[in-house]
Amino acid sequence: MRAPRPRVLGHRGASGHRPENSLAAFREAIRLGADGVELDVQTTSCGRLVVYHDWEVPGLGPIAGLRFEALREAWLSNGEPIPSLEEALEEIQGAGGAGGPSGGRAIEVWIELKSLPRSADGALLQVIEGSPAPARCAVHSFDHRIVARLGEKRPMLRRGILSASYPLDPVGPMQAAGANTLWQEWHLVDGELVAAVHRSGGEVMAWTVNDAEAARRLAELGVDGLCGNWPERLRVR
Repeated sequence: MRAPRPRVLGHRGASGHRPENSLAAFREAIRLGADGVELDVQTTSCGRLVVYHDWEVPGLGPIAGLRFEALREAWLSNGEPIPSLEEALEEIQGAGGAGGPSGGRAIEVWIELKSLPRSADGALLQVIEGSPAPARCAVHSFDHRIVARLGEKRPMLRRGILSASYPLDPVGPMQAAGANTLWQEWHLVDGELVAAVHRSGGEVMAWTVNDAEAARRLAELGVDGLCGNWPERLRVR
């Protein structure tokens, strides 16, 4: 039986076409037919959640030491401000309406938590629960402690862990964090890993895939999702 076609997620939006983590990149990913978007989140000193990959903003300093208002003084290369998580989710999910950027499609959003102090847990959960499609939001992180902590507070929240290594037991770290999805660096994905995760009832998302041939090979291995900078290259027929 042929495995289902993997879902396609835009890595930081369609970041091969537009500045990463910008509202324009998210719109472009949706326009290109992506099933979902992966984005990065940092926490400001006032507890606001902003969509940005790096720990600090050039000319301003570390995000953890800045208030949200100060970040509004910085501009992305396309002239857009650094978006808040609320703004990003509204842009991506568009209230689910046919007139929104998704054209009525339910867009999956994976929120990579680059940092999240315990004091900001409530703010994150509030933003997700107030978004246009809370059930289509999920979180993942290299810091598995954050994933486990959020799972204790919201057991129904979809959760994943990020991995750039191949542990002897790839399922163990995922289960220890209470996650159901393994985000695995694509070079380290093989059939044995996919089969082990699937036996546990979990999913495998391969990142960052930017080559159509690699996408095809990973699809044949049975991965559940492909995340890359050029979403249009990842649609496997």
